[in-house]
Amino acid sequence: MKITRRRLLGLLAGTVAAIGVPAIWISRMKTYSGPVSDHFNGQHFFDPDGSPPKSLLELLRWQFGSGRRRASWPDWVPSPHADTPPPRVTGDKVRLSFVGHASWLIQASGVNLLVDPVWSMRASPFTFAGPKRHNDPGIAFDTLPKIDVVLVSHGHYDHLDVATLSRLVEKFAPRVITPLGNDVTMRKADAAIKAESFDWKDRVELGGGLAVTLVPTRHWSARGLFDRNKALWASFVLETPAGKLYVVSDSGYGDGTHFRNVAQAHGPLRLAILPIGAYEPRWFMRDQHMNPSDAVKALADCGAQQALAHHHGTFQLTDEAIDAPVIALGEALDEAKIPREKFAVLKPGQVVEI
Repeated sequence: MKITRRRLLGLLAGTVAAIGVPAIWISRMKTYSGPVSDHFNGQHFFDPDGSPPKSLLELLRWQFGSGRRRASWPDWVPSPHADTPPPRVTGDKVRLSFVGHASWLIQASGVNLLVDPVWSMRASPFTFAGPKRHNDPGIAFDTLPKIDVVLVSHGHYDHLDVATLSRLVEKFAPRVITPLGNDVTMRKADAAIKAESFDWKDRVELGGGLAVTLVPTRHWSARGLFDRNKALWASFVLETPAGKLYVVSDSGYGDGTHFRNVAQAHGPLRLAILPIGAYEPRWFMRDQHMNPSDAVKALADCGAQQALAHHHGTFQLTDEAIDAPVIALGEALDEAKIPREKFAVLKPGQVVEI
């Protein structure tokens, strides 16, 4: 197979979006500096219960190996749903609208909160290459209510989208809550982004009685050649009037330690938002992305009453078919004898209220 420069850039840009393998075209950038801890050695963050990211040689084996089987996705798979959210949600209710991939609008206690907002057409450092959307966001940007808070879980391009953050800042000037070091990335791109960075186990008051705690997750981070694991990654436990929501944007399963720890420290959980996509081939993705079977085990470990699936069906980051995660999730739930309605799959624009 002939590898053109454009194809190579596209493949590498896709890999950066999915797993953060360093992109050789990005220059050295300012990174986090802070005290040594049990997950920061003074230069790099690490997960004591995790695994290091794959090497460049392993990346090339995946991308160009003779045995690779990459499913072909349809060019465009529109959702039949589109949400127009209310200005605010008050009382004891929480309203969750699925924007697509790992992006959510969560409304509660008069606060409007976005998680990992991506309205860009590509999850990539480029506008001309890298993973492209296969459906529109479930909420048109112009119909968003006033956004008060944004949670950004880590620096991979399918979660930290500077272009979208800049649009949000220009229109709403929200607070942006993110793990250590990602604020440096944001401010370097746009000094107007009001980024506040926090460590694992930090609890942040958001107003209206809402609060969020950053919790460890089995993943890693990079946006360029020189910043591998120089910014932290996290999941979120959001305290709401309807109970605690556990939002896992990206994570491998490992032995389930992180999920059991969250149950012990923050339970009971009303709802878990868990990733089910971007998991093939397993030899490469296992340590950083759960497959549907892993996600079902994670639900059992964290003990949430209900789960919602995400991180699938919008950007093709890995090799599985567009519908494979949903099919496999149903099979995994049946095998575990868990009712399928306990772990729901939404399409962009669909809404859940609790």
